Amino acid sequence: MSSIKSPVGPRVEVKQAQPPPSTKIAGRSVELEPLGVRHIEHLYPLIGTPNQAALWTYISKGPFTDKTSFTKFMIANVQSEDPFYYAVIDKKTQTPVGFFSLLRIDRTNRVIEIGFIVFSPLLQRTTAATEAVYLLARTVFEDLGYRRFEWKCDNHNAPSKRAATRFGFKAEGVFRQHLIVKGRNRDTAWFSILDGEWPHVKLAFETWLDPGNFDAEGKQLHSLVEIRASAES
Repeated sequence: MSSIKSPVGPRVEVKQAQPPPSTKIAGRSVELEPLGVRHIEHLYPLIGTPNQAALWTYISKGPFTDKTSFTKFMIANVQSEDPFYYAVIDKKTQTPVGFFSLLRIDRTNRVIEIGFIVFSPLLQRTTAATEAVYLLARTVFEDLGYRRFEWKCDNHNAPSKRAATRFGFKAEGVFRQHLIVKGRNRDTAWFSILDGEWPHVKLAFETWLDPGNFDAEGKQLHSLVEIRASAES
């Protein structure tokens, strides 16, 4: 006798996820600290000057012509609850080197997104940058109880798409003409990690971040993608 498959998806525990924490999230090389006015002075020369315009190509706001306009933008971010912003703090210098946020916070369906990622050149393509994303993902799944963690970006933003894949987000497709950003059509690439996938993604993160994965010059011995693929084989 053949079994009859349910025409709907599997049942899931009905409960609300928690809002983003307003406390520090500590790691080995960085801390995530709720964005505050005190961070603006340090961040302006790193990400806010006209010379840093390229950082804002795929962000819905910016670049900025002067410190006043940057400060106004950042104060609005400080006051925002969704998106909820975190400064990424370099633990050695105890100064911020970038920021990102949790947004589209759906506590009922337990879905949340990482976005508005603006990392200064001091943070880009560093171990600390990877750790910052790991800390946020770990918080989302293990402390706040979300079941889906999303990454979305302009489909033309090849570095962001590569980063999403490297971090373990799975590509789900492209929403054509999803938004109008800075007066132009934006096709949006969607990625996600699900709660059932997190243990595997977490293990790869932690294996890569382990000091034993780096040589005396700080170069990685195995890439994050290699580590994750090796665990899957």
